[in-house]
Amino acid sequence: MKTLSPADLAAIEAAVREAESRTTGEIYCVVAEASSTYGETPLAWAAGIALLAPALLLLGGVQVTIPDLFSSWSAAQVGAAVEGSVRRALIGTIVLQGLLFAATALIVAIPAVRRALTPRGLKRDRVRRRATEQFLGKNLHLTRERTGVLIFVSLGERMAELIADEGIAAQVDAHVWDRAMAALTEGLKRGDPGAGFAGAVRLCAEILAKEFPPRPGDNPNELSDAVVVLPSL
Repeated sequence: MKTLSPADLAAIEAAVREAESRTTGEIYCVVAEASSTYGETPLAWAAGIALLAPALLLLGGVQVTIPDLFSSWSAAQVGAAVEGSVRRALIGTIVLQGLLFAATALIVAIPAVRRALTPRGLKRDRVRRRATEQFLGKNLHLTRERTGVLIFVSLGERMAELIADEGIAAQVDAHVWDRAMAALTEGLKRGDPGAGFAGAVRLCAEILAKEFPPRPGDNPNELSDAVVVLPSL
């Protein structure tokens, strides 16, 4: 996934600065390389694949055989043979399960593979959770008129979240931000997050300028206009 270049960061900062000159709202942009390491994904896949070991052995023709009771074998010999066959089958199954578990875990542990095999719903939940953490951690809920807007992008998942504080949410329906989010996610999908970000900021500015116009001489810049780039997890 393409990261933001210095030129991208400068363009987004300029877009935020221009946007906030037209509104009392505060736009804050955060970019994360990923929102989670998804450490549980390799384990879940490894466990699931390992459970297929018995089925694979059966498909491979492995089976427990019981001697013909009408042969010259004694009951004790038959019992010993059955016990040995069952033991070998169980050991083979356990060994195969261990090999499948280890191989799958190693393959799925590769970052690109791990993200691809993580359910989309889980990724969305982690992105939303980290966006909320940033909203609260950066004090967007403490602006003078509760008009902070967080635009959060997680590059690894190619997902974005927009969180508007209660001062805005009370006057603007959530679906109004759909165009801005569409512009942002489209930029992520085509590998141009900088353009997507700048477009989203401009569309947010149109909404904020209409609902929260600036007051001459009383429009402080309460939050930094620069894009915050979070370090890798």
